[in-house]
Amino acid sequence: MKRIAWSLFLAVSTGELVSHITHIDLIHHICKPLIMVSLGMLYFFSVPGERRSWIVIGAIFFSFIGDSLLMYDHVSEMYFMVGLGAFLVAQLCYIISYRQHRGDTTGSAVMNVQRVRLAFPIVLAGTGLVFVLYPKLEELLIPVMVYALVLVLMVLSALGRMGRTINASFWMVFAGAVSFMVSDSLLAINKFLQPVAGAGFWIMLTYIGAQLLITKGLIKHANDA
Repeated sequence: MKRIAWSLFLAVSTGELVSHITHIDLIHHICKPLIMVSLGMLYFFSVPGERRSWIVIGAIFFSFIGDSLLMYDHVSEMYFMVGLGAFLVAQLCYIISYRQHRGDTTGSAVMNVQRVRLAFPIVLAGTGLVFVLYPKLEELLIPVMVYALVLVLMVLSALGRMGRTINASFWMVFAGAVSFMVSDSLLAINKFLQPVAGAGFWIMLTYIGAQLLITKGLIKHANDA
């Protein structure tokens, strides 16, 4: 089943990226929702039942809901709002899951300093983006700011696993979290500030990479830590 999940993920991810190059909406509408379905299958069949986290499955499920709704944000702003809400819940699930998938040790003083050094540019990037977008958000100001705050907390929570899990799991999850932030930043800039050349392709490329790295990193911890 893992092989089937991998094959499905590669097929629908490739299809989704191709749809943004060819502008064939049918491919987009078929492939995009199946990205998280395939990753959900990969997680479910890769982690034994006693180690499987329903919080991780919740994050994958709400990401699937968000993906499905945001395909129609051009039809009505309500689709964007509800999709944003679904991803907000997904981010909260990821924050909880990162605490589940780490040890109790606090790490050395050097490790703590390193976490702070890496946290600074993350916070700076998040606050900088909100500052730039602030005049353009209008009635969406509060929901977008709340989501941006939770997104930054998600990345910082991934960073908090440094020294508390195996290196491979930490770096996969952390790189995935940063890539998630990049993807959402591109989406926000393209939607609220100014069009980005090839926005759909780059948003989905970084998003697909983010979800894959986070899922694989959590699987790595569950099976090997």
